[in-house]
Amino acid sequence: MDKQLTKTAGKVAKTVIEHTPEPIKDKVKEVVADKAKEKIVEHVQDKGHQLTENLENAKEKFADKVEGNAEEAKEKTQDLLLSARDKLGKVVEAGEELQKKVSSGNKSDDKRKVKGVSDIKGIGSIKTSKDIKGATKIKTMKDIRTIGS
Repeated sequence: MDKQLTKTAGKVAKTVIEHTPEPIKDKVKEVVADKAKEKIVEHVQDKGHQLTENLENAKEKFADKVEGNAEEAKEKTQDLLLSARDKLGKVVEAGEELQKKVSSGNKSDDKRKVKGVSDIKGIGSIKTSKDIKGATKIKTMKDIRTIGS
């Protein structure tokens, strides 16, 4: 029934337009054009407001997401720095223990001590055939003192 009503209204509008004088037609065209412009402007403004709201919502969501990720990254970084500090502390302790072992080993054990340049004999300290004791320089029983004397 609505279709018939629409068809009838359309036919009536056409006959009214055909019998309407030209000045009124022009005036109606102007009014219709103004109304159409107003509707288009309102539609565009509504779309603009809708886009602005969508953009603001997206911006807020993005800001929340970035803030959450930044907080998570901060926590991870702090955890990594704390674990690195602990590991470095352990390394420092191990290094100090090693240094103590090496330094105590040198003090108590002279056999393990590495000789330096000053410890090496020079050419002047090597014995020659003249420095070797002969038969006359060997101590006899008379020269050796006993415990009782």
